[in-house]
Amino acid sequence: MGLFGRVGKGDPFDWLVVGLGNPGPKYVGTRHNVGEDAIKVLAERTGSTLKGGRDNALLAETRLRGPDGDERVVLAFPITYMNQSGQAVGALVRRFRIATAEQIIVVHDELDLSPGELKVKVGGGLAGHNGLRSMKQHLHTQDFIRVRIGVGKPPSGAGKNYVLSKVPKRERELLDVTIADAADAVEMIVSDGVDAAMQRYNVKR
Repeated sequence: MGLFGRVGKGDPFDWLVVGLGNPGPKYVGTRHNVGEDAIKVLAERTGSTLKGGRDNALLAETRLRGPDGDERVVLAFPITYMNQSGQAVGALVRRFRIATAEQIIVVHDELDLSPGELKVKVGGGLAGHNGLRSMKQHLHTQDFIRVRIGVGKPPSGAGKNYVLSKVPKRERELLDVTIADAADAVEMIVSDGVDAAMQRYNVKR
């Protein structure tokens, strides 16, 4: 059986939460790695430790509150580079027997949202994001849930250096608040459903 076929040992997990970014100290704290930052926040909140292993990802198996008790959740940060994220995610879907794309939550940077903005969506376009594009290629669907952390558009001519460069202090403080909000949004999706999270976070505040 293939992807979303629940192949593997043991009980299937309820959720796979993926934070996108690039591996290595060079990229820590950059705009492109806000997804990784959100996964670290969730791991800290649940008393979990992200550990390396197979499948090209740092992982923590944990639980989050669901509508009918605790849900089994995998927190993951792919340590492939961003444009190969789907390779790791596809392997994790098979390993943890994730049944549908709607059980995958992806936290990522979003150029189309200003710094401090946060939006939740299901499926839709990929907005030129290489990590999302890779996930679509490997999962053969784009119907996963996205938690989008706004980083703003780069100044003219900045190009990819914008998302890969360190963030000025004032903007970093704003991003840190939004990253914590993103972790809240993930928890709300698991506990109350994606519609509730969209109602909470997709309005101007």
